[in-house]
Order: sequence, then structure tokens, then C-alpha cells
Amino acid sequence: MDNGIFLGGGGVNHGLPQYLRLDLANRHGLIAGATGTGKTVTLQILAEGFSAAGVPVFLSDVKGDVSGIGAAGSAGFKLHEAFMKRAATIGLDLRYSAFPVTFWDLFGQQGHPIRATVAELGPLLLSRLLELTEAQEGVVNIAFRVADEQGLALLDLKDLQSLLVWVGENREDLSLRYGNVSTASIGAIQRRLLVLENQGGAHLFGEPALDLADLMRLAPDGRGQVNILAADQLMEAPRLYATFLLWLLSELFETLPEIGNPDKPRLVFFFDEAHFLFEDAPKALIDKVEQVARLIRSKGVGVYFITQHPGDVPADVLGQLGNRVQHALRAFTANDRAQLQQAARTYRENPRFSTEEAIREVGTGEAVTSMLEEKGVPGMVERTLIRPPSSMLGPIGAEARAALMAASEMAAKYDRSIDRDSAHEVLLERAAAAARAAEQAAQTQSQDREFNAARRYSGGRARPEAPGADSLGAALGSALVKELKGTTGRRILRGLFGTLFKGR
Repeated sequence: MDNGIFLGGGGVNHGLPQYLRLDLANRHGLIAGATGTGKTVTLQILAEGFSAAGVPVFLSDVKGDVSGIGAAGSAGFKLHEAFMKRAATIGLDLRYSAFPVTFWDLFGQQGHPIRATVAELGPLLLSRLLELTEAQEGVVNIAFRVADEQGLALLDLKDLQSLLVWVGENREDLSLRYGNVSTASIGAIQRRLLVLENQGGAHLFGEPALDLADLMRLAPDGRGQVNILAADQLMEAPRLYATFLLWLLSELFETLPEIGNPDKPRLVFFFDEAHFLFEDAPKALIDKVEQVARLIRSKGVGVYFITQHPGDVPADVLGQLGNRVQHALRAFTANDRAQLQQAARTYRENPRFSTEEAIREVGTGEAVTSMLEEKGVPGMVERTLIRPPSSMLGPIGAEARAALMAASEMAAKYDRSIDRDSAHEVLLERAAAAARAAEQAAQTQSQDREFNAARRYSGGRARPEAPGADSLGAALGSALVKELKGTTGRRILRGLFGTLFKGR
């Protein structure tokens, strides 16, 4: 098929060759199966196929073994003979080759840093990331509203932390305007931000923020760029991983224009370990994912979820996934058997075999497949020998990865962070200005007292002292000036934002 990606096919007891049609690839897909059944190889050959067809790809490397796409396979590989035998069986002329890759990493270690601003993430996803209650999410929404009204740029975590301090100090006025803002809620949010920071989440926020166009580039030879997110370390914080990928997907949805039904996708997005996205997710979030899956295909983006079991994906989302590759599922318990039966019922039956038995019996490197056919009709389920990859199976070496990163044009654009003035700096400057005003007032009051004392001593008329010379405000200003000169000055300023600027 000229307009399709060859997945595999024939041989004894197997069906017709299976192709993923490029003009239907934006109808999304599912790769499912138990651990060790071949999902990673299926991901790799699909990424290769899309790249060869001029379609950029974004995928996450959760186990560190997909990076081999950037290097060619070789005859010296231990599975070379098995690959060649498989290729001959399914009628494939296997030729080894590397594919154009760009490595990304939220932590900036195994790839170019990939960042978003706090404002871009938004209150809904941020609340999901921090696992906030409804009341705490309400406070986050108020903080974002205040930032919009006062023109405070929320770029990184310190901006949000400073803003929350300000909101806490002004909670009485804000509660009258927006609803209850409690110190308990603010304290809980700040503790969750601390946990996120300890998990490395601070690396996600900042500038330069990711330009989506950089995920949709073509190599000079016309092949699509394969963007690989290093996620082995990121998976230690699964909520951060899932929230980041969901943000990226929603940004694509909100940014890209409608293009209808293209001959091939403009980008294919693979969401590995998809169950992390839906575990304990509120209905509002699941509804948003379903909406994105339903509408983003008209913008030329195909989304492919990778998970162990189809049941990990909510039914409304699963119904949007037309192209399916189902690797083996185990059925050791009654619950396992029920899940296997449920998975089998989602396929168009083939009279030649039992779908349920096929899903249980297929070996590593085999799968039960169903690809969309003419007019988007699901194809009849087939048992398929998955083709071997052209690129290297397994992780790329550290030196080869470093060389590819150094040669990438993304290095100059993203490797150095930018810390421009934003909410944190603006609020600090306001506090500093108030401190200077307080110091000036204290000096003026001190001069007045000295002048009046001298006049009284000389028998002259005393000049009236400025009101409140011995007030708490004067004492606070004097104490604040002293603290500003010490090592704790910055902390004190952040704690006094609301007190100094109440009513601004």
C-alpha cells in the first residue's frame, strides 16, 4: 500500500498483511498488551513508518529503550537472524537505517530542556498535578485571576509561590470579592508545591517555553522528526508525567488550525503508560480528554494511547481509537479473564478464529490487529506477525546521544534558561519600594523628634510631631529596614507582601 505503514502480516496461521492507512491515521489508535509482549517494538516501527512518510512524531521513552531509533540496526545484533527470518516470512525487504531524532528531557539531562510557563499550564491542570481539593483549586483560580488583573506574569514556581503569599496576606479583601480564601487552603497548596519542587517539577516551569512548531519539523531529507522525551526518571513522578503530556496535547488542540481530513497527519502523538492519565482523574478532566480526542483529529493530529489493558482507557475515549494493535493479555485470575473478554468484544469478529483465544495465545512479537478501512470502517480482526524495526533495538549509547544533542538546532534555543522579570520580581520590587518609603518616613519622624527636643531645650516652640511617630507602622518600617540588610531580607519581604500593599 503506497499510502500506508506496513505493520506485518502473513505466515502460517496468520492473516493478510496489515497496513495503517496514513489518511486515517489521525483517527487515533491503541497499543495494548501485558508487559514484555512487544508494545515497545510496535511503537518503534510505527514511529519509523510515520517518519519515513514525512510525519513528525512525539513519543515518551519510559524505559529508556526507544532511543535506538536514532541509530541503524546492524547485522551484528544478536537478533539479526531472527529479524531476517521474520522479514522473509511476512514478505518484507528489511533494510537497516537510522531516523532523525530530537531528544527532550524535563530535567535537561538526557535531552534538551522542555518547559512550559505556569500560566500556560493553567489552574485546572496545575490543580490536577498538585492533587488539590475543590476548595484549594478555587484558591488557585483566584490567584490566576489576580495575576491577570494586575498584569503579573506567572512563569515559574517562584512566581506562583510569591503570588500565593500575596493572596494569603490579602485574603480578607479577596474573600469578599471572589469567595472564601482560607489560610489552611493556601498552606496546603504551598506544601504541595514543595513536594512538586522536591520531585524536580520546578524544571518544567520557566522560559524559553516550548514552541510547538519545534515538534513538527521535518529533516532535510523530508522525513518527519522523531521527538523522544526521556521519561525513565520522570516516571518516578507519574502525576507530573501525565499532566505534562496532557498539557502538551491540549496546547496542540488549542493552537493548531482546522485542516479537515488530511492525506496524512501533521503530527502523531504517542501517550505511553496512559493509565496514569486516567487514574483517579475527576470527571471534568476525563471529559476534556474525550473532547480533545474527538476534535483534534480535524487538526491533523493522531493520538495513540499505549497501556497494558484497553480497560485502562475510559469508554468514551476508547471509542475514539480506531486503529488497534492488541498484544497478549494474561488470564490467570477471574478478573483477568473478565478483562480479556471485555477487550475481545471491542473488535470486529473474524469467523476464522476466536478473538478472545487469539489475544491470549499470541506470542511476543505477535498481535491481534484491527486497522481502519475505507470510510473509516474498523477492519476485521487479524492475527499479525509484527515486522522487525529498521533502527536499532534498545537504547542508544551515551556518546551517540550526546553527539545528536550537540548537533541539534534545538540546543541553542532551549539549553540555556531565561529568568526575566515576572510576578516574583515585580512583587519584590513593590515591597522594596514600600520599605524605602517606610525608611524615609521613619527618618523624617526621627528628625522631627530631634528638632522638637532641641526647641524645647532652648525654650522655643516645638514643631508638631508627625502623627503616629511611635506607631506600629513606624516600628515596622524600622524593623523592616534592618531585616532588608540581613540575610533574611528576601524572606521577610515575601511574607509582608499583603501587609505592605493591602488595597493596591
